[in-house]
Amino acid sequence: MNWIVLIIAGLCEVAFASCLGKAKETSGTEMYLWYLGFIITLTLSMLLLLKAVQTLPIGTAYAVWTGIGAVGTALVGIFIFKEPASFWRVFFLFTLIASIVGLKSVSH
Repeated sequence: MNWIVLIIAGLCEVAFASCLGKAKETSGTEMYLWYLGFIITLTLSMLLLLKAVQTLPIGTAYAVWTGIGAVGTALVGIFIFKEPASFWRVFFLFTLIASIVGLKSVSH
């Protein structure tokens, strides 16, 4: 169950980073709403990470959490913010995914 909580925490990390990206592109009230979304998803991500590390090893949980955030944010950058998707960028995203899966498979 805490692996699911950890995955949701990682997805919240993607959300808070995406909110920062959208806030950068807007102004006025809309910008403040994106910052509010950032604060909410940041808080939720941290609380869920806190819950997950109660039973998962901290080193593994933190690495998986940041890995999900890094891969997810990079994919949002490619698909939403139209950042480049070069061969090497996609290759290293796949190595990050493989590392996350590997950490999960060797953790007890």
